[in-house]
Amino acid sequence: MGVARRAVRAGLIALLLVLGGLLVPTGATAATGDIGYVGPSYTGATDPTADKPQSKLWWNDGRWWADMFDTVSQDWHIFYLDRATEKWVDTQVAVDTRPNTSADALWDGSTLYIGTHVVRTGSNSSSTSAPMYLYRYTYDASAKKFVPAASTPRATISSNSSESLTIDKDSSGTVWATWTKVSGTTNQVFLNSGTGNGSTWGTPFVVPTTGGLNNPNVNPNVAVDDISAIVAFGKKVGVLWSNQNDGFVYWSIHNDNAPRTTWTGGFAVKGSKIPDDHLNIKSVTADANGRVFAAVKTSLDHLSGHTSSDPQINLLEYKFGTGGGNWTSTTFGRISDCHTRPQVVLDEQNQKVYVFATGKTGTGVCTSNGDGAIYMKSTSMSSPSFATGSGTIIMRDAAAETLNNVTTTKQSASSASGIVVLASNDSTKRYWHADVVPGSGGTTPPPADTTAPSVPGGVSATADSATSVTVKWSASTDDTAVASYQVKRGGTVVGNAVTGTSFADTGLTASTQYSYTVSAVDAAGNRSAESAAATVTTPSGGTTPPPPSGSITAVGKTTAGNSAAVTSVTIDKPAGVSAGDVLVAQITADANPNIGTAPTGWTTAISPRSVGTSARLFAYYHVVDSSEPASYTWTLSTAVKWNAGIAAFRGVDTATVWDSTAQGATNTTAANNLTVPAATTATNGAVLVGGVALNSSSVAVTAPTNWTEQLEATGVQVTEVASQPRPTAGSTGTATWTLSSTATSTGWMRALKPA
Repeated sequence: MGVARRAVRAGLIALLLVLGGLLVPTGATAATGDIGYVGPSYTGATDPTADKPQSKLWWNDGRWWADMFDTVSQDWHIFYLDRATEKWVDTQVAVDTRPNTSADALWDGSTLYIGTHVVRTGSNSSSTSAPMYLYRYTYDASAKKFVPAASTPRATISSNSSESLTIDKDSSGTVWATWTKVSGTTNQVFLNSGTGNGSTWGTPFVVPTTGGLNNPNVNPNVAVDDISAIVAFGKKVGVLWSNQNDGFVYWSIHNDNAPRTTWTGGFAVKGSKIPDDHLNIKSVTADANGRVFAAVKTSLDHLSGHTSSDPQINLLEYKFGTGGGNWTSTTFGRISDCHTRPQVVLDEQNQKVYVFATGKTGTGVCTSNGDGAIYMKSTSMSSPSFATGSGTIIMRDAAAETLNNVTTTKQSASSASGIVVLASNDSTKRYWHADVVPGSGGTTPPPADTTAPSVPGGVSATADSATSVTVKWSASTDDTAVASYQVKRGGTVVGNAVTGTSFADTGLTASTQYSYTVSAVDAAGNRSAESAAATVTTPSGGTTPPPPSGSITAVGKTTAGNSAAVTSVTIDKPAGVSAGDVLVAQITADANPNIGTAPTGWTTAISPRSVGTSARLFAYYHVVDSSEPASYTWTLSTAVKWNAGIAAFRGVDTATVWDSTAQGATNTTAANNLTVPAATTATNGAVLVGGVALNSSSVAVTAPTNWTEQLEATGVQVTEVASQPRPTAGSTGTATWTLSSTATSTGWMRALKPA
């Protein structure tokens, strides 16, 4: 990355600070005074780690991951942190293609959700033609990579831009989103919900109640820069939002089994200059009754007669109970500390709350725009109380003291994950991060509480159907001390206070891999370490019978794209392919070029198909040899932008690859679907392979009913490939691809012959 000032981990850490029972390494740096680690450039984006309620990071499979900006492609990708070198690695998995967007990420252990929105700035009204999207991904453990969900990889939440957007998922599988919409003198807090794990969204609506003193059913206008944040807790979701017009920080709750517009209003805190538009909220996953912590900034520094010891940032705690629950407040930082843009991380394993915020520069100066160094404090979760002062500096750019907008994860930290936080320096256009707690990486279970029961053993997970799994385990060796067991799916608690040694997890998704761990809990609430994980994949939920044993299976995929006009297409070989596998490549090119040269050993699967002069589709196939290059390159007759991908199949007859002739269709008039005529297969167990190409950079594609999407590459000219097993030879019937919006398109399908 060519930065002389890059902060790198030293061979010997000179100093370790013990804070809240966790080790906090000082930054070993190449420049005197630096703390933390310099990351990649984000030139082309602004404040990529904003906004205050949002989380850009998540922990999975022994790695920290993040939604970050790529300066080469000028869009957003999924990165992971190589902790050995403290460098961020671009996985080339695309998120939003719009540089002027911000995002909120949620990993629930089986699906990654990233909500994105165009950022509304200043006093401008919210745009009505700048969609908010929810991107959905699953995790490919063999490739250690996130891949777009096979069904509805992108859904539209709203048509509006906003200052911020946050998402969370309730216990029923509904994904919720909240934001504020600015429209002249009418500025309101909005909500929407997405059923089917966020695949289908309803109509946005104004949050129904505010809990105002006079009329709790009327939503007063909020200030232009007020924001909202949403959190799932217990079997509820709550929305917290500021209103600088009337001095309230409001709080409204929805029960998971209630109609989507039924909410109960209230407020967290109130008073003159108490609200500010800085909110960050997290929930205690192990508390079935409902408990949340929120860092909330005040505007008391703008109140006449304020003192330097007045609170600037408070940590609020909410406990659900009789009458709806109550809020308590603890001072995190005072006006003299100059804290701003706080973020909360909960460490339930060690019962700690961490708060991170921007503060004074490393030389102790409060800046007028709020930039400076990044600070941390921690406190007990059971009895919050922060030490006075700014806290511990965990990130500092000594040469450019303009760090800000710290961000981290919605998940609870553990001894395996540690804590990583990310920030940005908008004067140098560089990411910075702090590896606050090293973490074990998940290779060993976290240490048990010495007063807790022993770890349960023999954990197994069995798929009962496409949507349900039964988890079983052996009782702890000191079972008499056990009051209950806790079951986690990934990092999410799905079974709390479970009695007995089995748990049924329902409402799952077909053809999805899930991992479960179990902890034992005694009567005092002490929890053991988590068991070893048990992993299971749910069967297909489709109506099409599975193919015969030994028939064709999909074994890998890879995607690529280039937003610049170039004269070649290069696609990486999918991971895990073997000699005898068959690769099917599809390219969607802008305009109407020809392929000049194909890679050695590749043959056309269909004749090129054009969408007028606006886009062209190419499909090729190749039988894998014992020696293959790492990537394949096609040359183009003219420089164009493109999207492409390769899907790999095993069990194909390599002597006669195709079992049918190719069928195709083209829509030169924009439409929201494309139907390809039926093909006829000659062999039982054949597999239909087909795809579509769109003259669009972002319209999402849904594969035909009972088909499985193998890949979808977006951001330039959309290309999508899907497949369907055909247990019995004969007519396949037509295949209809559905588009999220109208677009011109072309498509094809053809059957692979089983070996």
